[in-house]
Amino acid sequence: MSAVTNTTLTGHLRLRCESRADGVPYISDQSFRAPIHISKSHLDENAVVLSIVNPTAGFFDGDLLETDITVSKNARLVLSTPSASRVYRSRSGKVATNSQHFRVEENAALEWIPEPFIPHQGARYVQRTKIELHPTSSLLFFDWISPGRVARGEIFAYEQLRWELDLETGGKLLARERYDLKPADDSLEALRAKFPAAHYLSVYAAGDFGKNWPAAELDALSNDTVYLGHGPLPDGVHVIRALCRDSLAARKLLENLRMLLHSAAGLKPPKLGRIFF
Repeated sequence: MSAVTNTTLTGHLRLRCESRADGVPYISDQSFRAPIHISKSHLDENAVVLSIVNPTAGFFDGDLLETDITVSKNARLVLSTPSASRVYRSRSGKVATNSQHFRVEENAALEWIPEPFIPHQGARYVQRTKIELHPTSSLLFFDWISPGRVARGEIFAYEQLRWELDLETGGKLLARERYDLKPADDSLEALRAKFPAAHYLSVYAAGDFGKNWPAAELDALSNDTVYLGHGPLPDGVHVIRALCRDSLAARKLLENLRMLLHSAAGLKPPKLGRIFF
């Protein structure tokens, strides 16, 4: 398939993070193509920290991005984005598609902490995520979905968001999510019930991040701007779901969750190289 046509981009990101004999992690293999780019990595708290950048305006109808990330035995990798991800109005009716595959091998750790996903009015987007964990691996996986460009009055004004996620440990399926959100039907009622322009946060935690689960501290994060719930899955995996009144509440909650979950694991969060965190 051609990487660029007159209307669409077909891009990819492939990364492999390994650990040297002295325990220092490094990126052993990488390949990427527009609409994606990666920053120069740095080491912090014995983890490779890398920012994934979309140098274009965002996703357009028909665009396809395929991501394949492997964290090898004993390595630690932190992936973030320096700015929000955007998907624009579909002019042709085609969807933009983002397919993500993460593998975390024996005694390895992955943290995925992107900035918010912002769907514009008329956008059509599908995101498919598969996460494969070794029983001894660790995971901290964030997702943040905004209702749209709220300042412009675009609140749940997209055409369709399809959000899929499968999480496996040792080949066993532990979690399967399927969201098909369309403002034209009643699929958004749960998001709108608490806050008219709710931001949605989701977190999966496993391994070191799930061993000393800070249940009481998480319960205390619910307030008049945050509606939060959490619970266990098999094999030491935990999940957090939260609705936030606005972007400021979502930002503050994300900061608090990251600090809290690292602290409970006896770890210091690696610096992401942003103003926040």
